[in-house]
Amino acid sequence: MKITVVYDSENGHTEALASSIAEGARIHGSDVRLEHVRSARVEELVDADGIIWGCPGHFGTISSGLKAWIDQLGLLWAQGKLVNKIGGVFCTTATVHGGLESTLLNLITPMLHQGMIIVGMPSNTPENALYGSYYGVGVTCPVEASPEDPPNLPSAADLALGRAFGQRIAETAMKFAGQRAE
Repeated sequence: MKITVVYDSENGHTEALASSIAEGARIHGSDVRLEHVRSARVEELVDADGIIWGCPGHFGTISSGLKAWIDQLGLLWAQGKLVNKIGGVFCTTATVHGGLESTLLNLITPMLHQGMIIVGMPSNTPENALYGSYYGVGVTCPVEASPEDPPNLPSAADLALGRAFGQRIAETAMKFAGQRAE
C-alpha cells in the first residue's frame, strides 16, 4: 500500500501536521512518502493508493505553493490517472476563524475533478469527537506575537488528530484496494 503526503509549509506548522498524518498512515507495512511541495513530483501520484495534500490556509484558500503544484495535474487528469484514488486533505490557519473549512473545501475540489474518492473524519473518531474536523484535518496555530517568539506549533491533540486521519486514509485505501485492514 502506497500513501503520498504532499504539503506546503512556511513556518513549520503544516509540516508538523503533515508528519503526524504520515506517521498515522504507516500501518500494516504501508509505504508512506512525505514530501514538501517543492520536491514533490506529480507523476509520483500515479503509483499511490492514497493521496493526502495540505497547506497553510491563506485567506480561506489554498497556499500559492500548493496551488501551483496542483495546477500541474492537468496531464494526469486528461489521462484519468488519479480516478478512484483515495484522497484526503489538511490545513493549518493562524486564527480560529481563519478559513479552515473553506480551505479544506478548496483543497477537496481538485481531487473531485481528478475523480478521486474523498475521505473525511467522522465524528465517532475519538480524536475528532469534540473537535469536529469533518472535511479532513484543519487545526489552528495562533500567530506568534513577534518574530522572536517560538512558533505556536500544533498541539499534542492536533497531532493525534493528524495521526488518526493518516490511519483512516491508509485503512480506507487498503479496503478499497481489496486488502484487509486489520
